[in-house]
Amino acid sequence: MDGPVNSKGGSTTSVDVDDLDLSKLLDKPKLKIERKRSFDERSFSELSINVRQLESYDSLYSPGYRSSGIGTPLSARGEAFDPHPMVGEAWEALRRSIVYFKELPVGTIAAYDHASEEVLNYDQVFVRDFVPSALAFLMNGEPEIVKNFLLKTLYLQGWEKRVDRFKLGEGVMPASFKVLHNPTRKTETLIADFGESAIGRVAPVDSGFWWIILLRAYTKHTGDTTLAEAPECQRGMRLILSLCLSEGFDTFPTLLCADGCSMIDRRMGIYGYPIEIQALFFMSLRCALLMLKHDAEGKEIIERIVKRLHALSYHMRSYFWLNFQQLNDIYRYKTEEYSHTATNKFNVIPDSIPDWVFDFMPCRGGYFIGNVSPARMDFRWFALGNFVAILSSLATPEQSTAIMDLIEERWEELIGEVPLKITYPAIESHEWRIVTGCDPKNTRWSYHNGGSWPVLLWLLTAACIKTGRPQIARKAIELAESRLQKDSWPEYYDGTLGRYVGKQARKFQTWSIAGYLVSKMMLEDPSHLGMISLEEDKAMKPLIKRSASWTCVKPKEDM
Repeated sequence: MDGPVNSKGGSTTSVDVDDLDLSKLLDKPKLKIERKRSFDERSFSELSINVRQLESYDSLYSPGYRSSGIGTPLSARGEAFDPHPMVGEAWEALRRSIVYFKELPVGTIAAYDHASEEVLNYDQVFVRDFVPSALAFLMNGEPEIVKNFLLKTLYLQGWEKRVDRFKLGEGVMPASFKVLHNPTRKTETLIADFGESAIGRVAPVDSGFWWIILLRAYTKHTGDTTLAEAPECQRGMRLILSLCLSEGFDTFPTLLCADGCSMIDRRMGIYGYPIEIQALFFMSLRCALLMLKHDAEGKEIIERIVKRLHALSYHMRSYFWLNFQQLNDIYRYKTEEYSHTATNKFNVIPDSIPDWVFDFMPCRGGYFIGNVSPARMDFRWFALGNFVAILSSLATPEQSTAIMDLIEERWEELIGEVPLKITYPAIESHEWRIVTGCDPKNTRWSYHNGGSWPVLLWLLTAACIKTGRPQIARKAIELAESRLQKDSWPEYYDGTLGRYVGKQARKFQTWSIAGYLVSKMMLEDPSHLGMISLEEDKAMKPLIKRSASWTCVKPKEDM
């Protein structure tokens, strides 16, 4: 059976889930836990010295968990909170997007656009797209759909995945899945998409990371540890991370990725070590540390995680970070330096610095640039990677503050009239032809080439709350409220200020709707931030300017 055409990502695998053993987990009772020391407060270095049995899931439990009335948003019932008229319509639209499998809610479709003649794959449940929907349901006291989604995608992970006769790694999570109904046989079947039908034939790297992050959010908010502790979930996490933690020829702790492997799912010159993937990788490693059991199988991968986190945090904070001083230093770089004493470690030619960055960089502020690899620094701003860096504490407190300073200083460029730019600036002219392959969807200031995406509002809001800047989020939400409902919740906006509904944007895009709801609920009750934010590890090695790049352990002499 031919799978559906996928404009986002994934090969198609048909799965009949009548004998789904994981469904037994749905009926497991919640574990009664005792309040003990917060695991979030335990440091990586402490774990690396003494990896021991997890004392409790205290840090994963959110005491603010509430249950709502059927179909009634919690935010609409608070006496002290006067909801915007858009909130009710947003909830109705979100519920219309729910997908059912065997009468159980298992996710939300990408878009509910009846006006579009081309459905493509917008009627599927995407892992990355469902995350803001899942957070909205969790915040509203409806965790069942999230649990069902986690189980179904976990089951699909276990199926053999082939693209043009080439077998993908066991840990790859699907980009999306679809429920097919056979009215004649009265059966329902899941069709999983891993990359074979994607435009560009790229498997998703970010799906597995989002799955781990969402599993932690579910566990944190509900206090139900039975799901994360289940052998199937423990194995799923280990498979995902084993793909990323394997040792090879790469000399960097960052994860080498192809173009189109993440939310930016078309060729946009992010091949190499894109900030979005590195930040999600870092966050999923930290989330996994909180949930992996310290048994024989878990202990080995936990030790690898701890070592990788130290190396990754140092690398990212040192080489991906850019502020006025760093830019000035790069501008003065010498080239062709050799040995571990080199300052210009990646041999970046100062003449390769684009002109726009000199005017864009304010004296106050900074950000993680898009990519760093030999002789190349991609100086573009990528919103998702920077916000996840703040939420995961990949960014130091000082760096987090600087990122928010940059947003305030460059409000018009990054936020505009409809929040907010997925990347800045746009690629144009000859560079656009070379980098994107003349992609007509990624023309300048459109789609992933400088388009404005309302879904990013929830990440901006979470970052604002964590850094103590809620006023920035309020201002951005007010801008969104002036347009989103009137424009029927489009997928993205075009133009330098985001003034125009995207030329190919779907209407009633589910994650635009869910992103708005999550933003509103987090501002109403900032304690919700805990399910998607991790505190800084105080014992993390401090940021230093330079370290020895080459170390060699002398082999032992033969006995």
